[in-house]
Amino acid sequence: MTPLPWSAEFTSRIAQHLRETRRTAGLTMAEVAQGCAERGLPEFTEHSVKNLESGRKTSITVTDFVVLADVLGVPPVTLLFPLGSSAAVEVLPGREVATWEAVAWFTGELPLEEPAAEGSARDVLDAFRQHGDLVAAALSSYALARERRRAASTTLDRTRRATLLERADGYEEHAFEDAQELRTHRERMRRRGLTLPSLPDELSFVGEPEASRESEDNE
Repeated sequence: MTPLPWSAEFTSRIAQHLRETRRTAGLTMAEVAQGCAERGLPEFTEHSVKNLESGRKTSITVTDFVVLADVLGVPPVTLLFPLGSSAAVEVLPGREVATWEAVAWFTGELPLEEPAAEGSARDVLDAFRQHGDLVAAALSSYALARERRRAASTTLDRTRRATLLERADGYEEHAFEDAQELRTHRERMRRRGLTLPSLPDELSFVGEPEASRESEDNE
């Protein structure tokens, strides 16, 4: 049997993951097609799903791909690379690497010996990824502080109450530092001309101009 060209083999792998994910989700081909139509892609019909899964359809557009991933409720990258089921994958024609390395390369997380050059695509990815990490850290610290204060307000044990309040103070200090670091990082991104991500309501104060915050503090 003649081996499939790399492009057809790549599409075949996507189709296999699509079929497995669809079955795991308990969806029929018709339901997948209906999901595509609801998302504004009515041209990807039940017949299209059937042709893709059977191998008769040997290519897939980016729009089809991202809509299918959303219909199935999975990160698109999991349909591209068999993470967890295959140790290696041919990520490019003639270039086989560990599956996790393929995922990391695709998402821009592949470790490099040196920092990415400033202004490069990888550098921009790193900036936004760090922003996400800082937001998550600040939200976690504030949530932990609230939880400790809530627990302190409901306990009748004075010793435990004092301990919980002390821990809440510590988490609030961490949260303040996290928010400061996030603000500094956003300012660096702004100076580089990057469009800043929106902030959760709980951290909206981080994005306020410094003058506005100082005015409020003096009121």
